[in-house]
Amino acid sequence: MLPSSLKLSRAATATVARTVQLGLASFKPSSSSPYRLIHDGIIKGPNVNPVALQMIDYALSLAKSKKSDESHAQAMLVLEQCLSSQSSESQDVVTHNSKGMVLLAMSSLLSASQHWLAEYWLCDGNAAVAVFVIVAAMEALAGINLEMGNDDTSSVHADKCLELLGKVDLKNSDEGSEVAIARAKAIKGLTELVQGNLESAEPFFQGFLDNKGCIGNAALSYGEFLHATRNFSLAKDIYQKVIQEVAKKKDFTDVHALAACNMASEEVLLAATCSLGQLEVHMGNFGNAEETLTTALNRAEQLFGSRHPKVGVVLTCMALMFQHKAKQEHSSSLLIQEGLYRRAIDLLKAPPLDLEVNRTMRSRMDIIALARGGYAETLCIQENRKPEGEKMKRWAEAAWRNRSLSLSEALKISDSSTRMPVVDARIVRAL
Repeated sequence: MLPSSLKLSRAATATVARTVQLGLASFKPSSSSPYRLIHDGIIKGPNVNPVALQMIDYALSLAKSKKSDESHAQAMLVLEQCLSSQSSESQDVVTHNSKGMVLLAMSSLLSASQHWLAEYWLCDGNAAVAVFVIVAAMEALAGINLEMGNDDTSSVHADKCLELLGKVDLKNSDEGSEVAIARAKAIKGLTELVQGNLESAEPFFQGFLDNKGCIGNAALSYGEFLHATRNFSLAKDIYQKVIQEVAKKKDFTDVHALAACNMASEEVLLAATCSLGQLEVHMGNFGNAEETLTTALNRAEQLFGSRHPKVGVVLTCMALMFQHKAKQEHSSSLLIQEGLYRRAIDLLKAPPLDLEVNRTMRSRMDIIALARGGYAETLCIQENRKPEGEKMKRWAEAAWRNRSLSLSEALKISDSSTRMPVVDARIVRAL
């Protein structure tokens, strides 16, 4: 059943039905669709229904066309029709894989439109489902829970992914055992990073540099681990590798690159660009940082529209960049900082300052706290606005969730600190 906000009118339903019947036969998948999670290699790959893949790409392209509730609802109807067309009695691999791909597409669509519905997942470890579908589902499910602030649940899903791979005979499989295992380890490493456990995260990234699975999400999480542990040079190499590979679709044209929701390739590209911009800030390269973060901002707006919370994530990073630059260069950019912080806080849909912080507030709270904490600093240095700044500072400190860094440490970026804060734009969290 569709969420109430996505239900179609009768006229819209009829329109979609006619579109599916008349337009799908001549539809050619678009290689430039930002919502694209189905790649050419998968379309040509084994054990997947080509008609189902065509309908998936059609639906995702339809959703992208207008970025509206109506277009998302129409796309969801196409996917539901595609799912219902798969035989409910068949137990063959093609049917199971096709159903899994449709469910992944539904999840991506709901994620893009900010509707979190876990029932659209196929991740029960059914032996008939290909390994690449299972890994994509478990990886994305862990990522969505991280974005929602359900860290324990995310960790459980990451553990389950590793457990499922342990039960599959990957040695004699053509599903790419090294890639699958690397992705499973990386998502577990990311869950540890989010919880501030650098030592616990480290084993999951050992040997990654020369690993064939060091691509996409796995590589980005590895880069963020290096970044957080201040291995700036290697982190920069990894970020640039991810950006180049995703932008050129290198190594992302096979079944092993299948991903969904906030783990899909376009989100990886956005997050890698945003992380690289932050790294340039931490290295003192403010010119490069501004250029890179501007690129990330443009990508976020193109992917989600100008009013999406993930645009607010990038704006927060830009505001922090101007703040750090002003401190280091003993200059002033208060108007720029304030404008960026105010817009970021608005897009992040921050709760009112008068609303007391409680533990049920999870989604985006890391970044909201960073934005309000940074904004509070710009207000506190202005004598006539200091009371306003102090109130905002108290709220931000109460909202801060990171277990290994205080908010003041995250805002200060000290050279003596053993770890460096990194904003992950995929999951909207501060690592």
